[in-house]
Amino acid sequence: MTKDHATAHITTLDAVNQALAERYSELSPQLKLAARYVLDHPMEIAFQSIRKSAAAAEVTSSTLMRLAKRLGFDSYEQFREIFQSAVQAGPIELSGRASSLKALAGSDDQVFVDVGDTAFDNIGRLFTADMQPKVRDAAERLLAAGKVAVVGFRDAFACAYHFAYVGRIAMPNVQLIRGQEGGLLTELATFGEGDVVVAFGFDPYCAETVRALEVTRANGVEAIVVTDTLRSPLVPGAALTFNIATATPHFFPSILSAITLIEAILAECVAYGPEALVDNVTRFESRMRELGAYVDLE
Repeated sequence: MTKDHATAHITTLDAVNQALAERYSELSPQLKLAARYVLDHPMEIAFQSIRKSAAAAEVTSSTLMRLAKRLGFDSYEQFREIFQSAVQAGPIELSGRASSLKALAGSDDQVFVDVGDTAFDNIGRLFTADMQPKVRDAAERLLAAGKVAVVGFRDAFACAYHFAYVGRIAMPNVQLIRGQEGGLLTELATFGEGDVVVAFGFDPYCAETVRALEVTRANGVEAIVVTDTLRSPLVPGAALTFNIATATPHFFPSILSAITLIEAILAECVAYGPEALVDNVTRFESRMRELGAYVDLE
């Protein structure tokens, strides 16, 4: 790929991140340090000087310039403009909302406030200008799929279960992969070309999830990955990757952004999919009421 060809195609922050993720394993140790900082600190890259960013990344300024040119940019400033444009377009500023609520309520519970502030910030980072077309892309891939496998283990199982349970109401071809009692390969054996796997995984990454993606990729299954960094072992080979914020004062990654993303993708599927999806939802609700699954208010 020539420099001009690369630059012509890298015009958004998402494209920069994807290019770095694809090339990461091929980079030298110093360029990997620089790429790691770029992937994890887009706000700082947008506004810090190259010298300050280089110091924070523990590399030299020339290393950052080499990384930019590796992606086809003529200069570091041209590279940084991509980040500045993305920051100006989003995210929605919600951080500090919990602190404001604390001031109004007179609460002195800092843990509660920290969790709230982080939650608002995570959601704000999800709703950016770059994210909307990706959500539509994911919906289109799911609607076109023959079958949809959903994978997520340990802390990410809640995300996989929510996606599969809600998604299956409208799209009966959605299947949750549980992988219990050594049955992972058996459950995945029926998926092949024309199918999609949706995988969730956050640091610490589960070996079963990586294995599931390796197996489905070998069978020609297209992967949609939801993870916390483009350096995640779930990213290689994915057709579409969602890099979401999982920060929290808690001891495990927050899944709030993942659950919100799931709702956005599935809502997009129903909104832009065939009328049959709406009919499926209506029939499901009617059937549940007939079976006495719901308790109505008196």
